[in-house]
Amino acid sequence: MTSDGTHDARGTHATPVPRPAPRPVSPQGGRSDAEHAIGDARRDPGRAGNGVARAGDGGARAGSGGARAGQTGQTAKTGQTGKSGAPHALPPRPTRAPGAAVLTEGEEFLAWLRAPRPATVPGVWRFGHRPRPEQEPEVVPTRQLLSGAVIAFLVGWLVWSLLWNGYLGGWWVVPLELFLPDAWIYTGDSVGNAIVWNTYYTAIALGIMVAVGRIGRWGEVWRRFIAPRFQRPAPAAPPPPPGEDPAEWPKLRAGGAGAAADRLAADARAGLMRDIDVARIARAWRSVRSGNSPLETFTDAVVREGAAACPHPSGVRDLPARAARHDLATAQVRIGTTVDDPRNPYAYRATGLALGPELIGTSLLAVGPAGSGKTGTVVWPLAEALCLQALAGRAAVVVVGAAGAGLGPGDAYDVVVRIGHPDSVYDLDLYGGTADPDEAAAVLAEALVGDLVDPHPGADSRRSTTVLAQLLGPFHAVHGRFPGVPELRALLDGVPGPLAALRKALEDSGQEVMLRELDARERQLGHPGDPGAILADRLALLDRPAFGAFFDTSGQTTPFSLRALDHPVRVRIDLPERGHADASRILARLVLAQFTASAAVREDRSLFACLVLDDATGTVTPEAVRRIQRLRSANAGVVMTLRTLDDAPRPLRTPLLGAVGCRMALSGLTPWDGQDFAEVWGKEWTEARDVTDRQIIAETPAGKAVHILRRVITGQAPTARAITVRQVERERWSASELAHAVPPGHAVLSLTDVRGEHAPPLLVDLRG
Repeated sequence: MTSDGTHDARGTHATPVPRPAPRPVSPQGGRSDAEHAIGDARRDPGRAGNGVARAGDGGARAGSGGARAGQTGQTAKTGQTGKSGAPHALPPRPTRAPGAAVLTEGEEFLAWLRAPRPATVPGVWRFGHRPRPEQEPEVVPTRQLLSGAVIAFLVGWLVWSLLWNGYLGGWWVVPLELFLPDAWIYTGDSVGNAIVWNTYYTAIALGIMVAVGRIGRWGEVWRRFIAPRFQRPAPAAPPPPPGEDPAEWPKLRAGGAGAAADRLAADARAGLMRDIDVARIARAWRSVRSGNSPLETFTDAVVREGAAACPHPSGVRDLPARAARHDLATAQVRIGTTVDDPRNPYAYRATGLALGPELIGTSLLAVGPAGSGKTGTVVWPLAEALCLQALAGRAAVVVVGAAGAGLGPGDAYDVVVRIGHPDSVYDLDLYGGTADPDEAAAVLAEALVGDLVDPHPGADSRRSTTVLAQLLGPFHAVHGRFPGVPELRALLDGVPGPLAALRKALEDSGQEVMLRELDARERQLGHPGDPGAILADRLALLDRPAFGAFFDTSGQTTPFSLRALDHPVRVRIDLPERGHADASRILARLVLAQFTASAAVREDRSLFACLVLDDATGTVTPEAVRRIQRLRSANAGVVMTLRTLDDAPRPLRTPLLGAVGCRMALSGLTPWDGQDFAEVWGKEWTEARDVTDRQIIAETPAGKAVHILRRVITGQAPTARAITVRQVERERWSASELAHAVPPGHAVLSLTDVRGEHAPPLLVDLRG
């Protein structure tokens, strides 16, 4: 298994070749040019050899193999050819890292499964993690340590030389004369006398060596510079006992599914199991333990199908390819490495940084300018991880972004809604699958005019909701469905024909309550301040020829409803950016409103539901902020990105940053955006050292002469340095530091998990 925790049982390695660079992602479909070259080589196995990463392979193979393909595949990319005129074939992929032991596929999988994953602070990549102390130990600088060791040795040598040559007198031999008889010391036996005196000399020399060794820190010199050169590789850890070996599935055996555990253990040893199989079967076993599934059915399925049991409804066992590094045993995806920087807590420095449902469950907001890496290094890795979790039956994910934004290939999703594209198989349900007119009106009003509401935390769109409910209720009572976009627009505009037809149908069916609703709506038509005109104008943005085949309510299309969040679905919604920017913002608000409404009323909240908004511009409204705050208790979360906080109304910026638990500021942030982050991250007590140089004034002629000589030699007046140490309260990250001190490809990220544990702002290298 690879050292980064991503596993596929076929052809992976215990010590992978280091990646020279992260995999480049193309904006069209998430595949790099090198991967296109690999895809071409797949059609010719004779040329590709072992250099082609199979589509079902784990993320470690896709990551490292993709990076090498990005180097070796440059010939195919640039069109260079050999002497014969034919393009160069990809070289064979190494079967293992240099010096690595040859492991079978089963051994590699077992090594991954048995790897330590200690519990640690939020955000740390747990696979193979070695916990560090909370406080940084004091480390003597190398120069000071070596110079001190050499000086201590010279001092010891000088002391011994002075003793040996008698410059310090003979007092140091007095103990020998006092404690030993003269017959042992001053006899004619030269051999005996030599043994006694040399033993005493050796003891004195060892005492001097021990003393100067302690003063010169020789032990630390040995541990830091000499001992590592003689260390041998640690022997492989023995397998854990059967009762604690995860490869033997002890929980299944303890729960009465011994036959299923035997079959799974055999598949693991044979290399037929993947990391996603472990996560999927563990999820199915939890369903058995909770009483939702019978034990006999689970056992029979596992004994019959082995690692392929309890499949996802799509029948897919893995994604076509993985771009990030995943550890499905802990549901984590690694997005970078915490920089070894004094501003980061010592426990986090130089460790992998990973996100999972326990952190995304508090929602995440990433802010950074275009080109800062929001989509490639944050959004797509998280979306990929959630898709894997969905295949394991643990999550439901909806990814929303512009068409061609690099949110992964269509094969990675169960449903792809391409709004405005004539070849789209699926449609989007305008009303979120609800049959309640009031709920449908609230969601639709938020989508249409949510950004026009007074941008203060207490504002809402109740008047617009009432107007829509006065039309949706009567229409649904007559037709058994909600109106389509053209029909609703006509009703909002007050066109006489549709209103008269609706009134006649209500009178014929005796719907007195709905008639009163329609009467109230007709009385408001044309009055100043009527929200109907604004709603009709906004709805006209969706009543365009490009969207003529979408938002159908007559049953002629296959609409996707966010009521499907009860199931482990993988959904991608492509918004029409070109020429329809305003419509895209309306649809983004619509999906966000439907998601927050549907996630809160799910029957099965054991599934983690997540909405990923690649560009949340125009979606930050007072109602959206309130609903995002409620998602944590519903086992759901939202991942949002903004180019700048200016894309959100000024009164809502602080509430938005307070509503999400994970906040990320990428490189290139503006100082005024950095100020908002600095305020929400607060201040901390830190130790400040003030150094003061005070000039020394000589009072005697000799002292003045010494000062004159010192000034001639050093060029500076004699001074005395005073150091004052005090505790001060300073910002964790100032606006200036966020704007100018974050290197390219880095971000400052603070984390909070669903249990309330938090991590301070961390400087993270998103390329590591």
